[in-house]
Amino acid sequence: MTKIYVAGHRGMVGGAITRKLQAQGHHLITATSAELDLTNQDAVRQFIGDHKPDTVILAAAKVGGIVANNTYPAQFIYENLMIECNVIHQAYAAGVQRLLQLGSSCIYPRETAQPMAETALLTGVLEPTNEPYAVAKIAGIKLCESYNRQYGTDYRSVMPTNLYGEGDNFHPENSHVLPAMIQRFHNAVRDGKYEVVIWGTGTPRREFLHVDDMADASLFVLNLDKATYDAQTDPMLSHINVGTGTDVSILEVAQIIAKVTGFTGKITCDTSKPDGTMRKLMDVSRLGRMGWTAQTGLEEGLARTYAWYQDQLASGAVLRAK
Repeated sequence: MTKIYVAGHRGMVGGAITRKLQAQGHHLITATSAELDLTNQDAVRQFIGDHKPDTVILAAAKVGGIVANNTYPAQFIYENLMIECNVIHQAYAAGVQRLLQLGSSCIYPRETAQPMAETALLTGVLEPTNEPYAVAKIAGIKLCESYNRQYGTDYRSVMPTNLYGEGDNFHPENSHVLPAMIQRFHNAVRDGKYEVVIWGTGTPRREFLHVDDMADASLFVLNLDKATYDAQTDPMLSHINVGTGTDVSILEVAQIIAKVTGFTGKITCDTSKPDGTMRKLMDVSRLGRMGWTAQTGLEEGLARTYAWYQDQLASGAVLRAK
């Protein structure tokens, strides 16, 4: 039985990974942010040294939407860099040979070919609104690669597309696009409104991956034998994209959410608002060659997410900041 430390087990992705590992019977090591400050080097050193995990999964991060990234850029770069440096280095210092760290598709340049392949990393300028977070995530990839090269560790990185699902953050200021839209349509149904307004033209296209698929892909990549993993990567391009390989327009997403929430009114596009990047789609062919593909359709995943959201509303536990 493998002893695995999951950093960030209370987050959306960390929680999904934790549930899968528990179902498999692994011995899990976890700590809440109140119990362990991952930005504190001494605390992380003592925790990992005391528990001596066989494997580390780094799913902890400070995350948020465009408003949060613009409002707290210093916190986003500082906290994420510190978390990565502390957990990755102290894992190495404690003799941990296997580590998986989770990143984000925002590591890729703002203007890059679609779908975005792993080879696009560091080939152009980042999206300014989340550059601090993206720089920190790129640093995490390079930390893993550098420790592998110098110390012979087996530290891997997975870069998911836009994630959603049970455990998502529905805070009104810090949530991402899908939970924000679910909340908006839910409120419209609750209040008897006949119109929901979405920003922009509705034509930008986005890719969305259910969190349970992300958890499954993460453990798939973690457990690949080294020969298979190395055959698809190289020492300085070792990260793996994770997504569905398909995208939908923002208007199409709104229409699916309307169906899931029971909203039958009008959806209006406010074209005075910005569209943002017109397309963000991951090239997941590398992961496909390894043998993994996503299983959860968008409507199914959104229905499950909305059911979870309603349960949380009933318990008063939905609104939370990150």
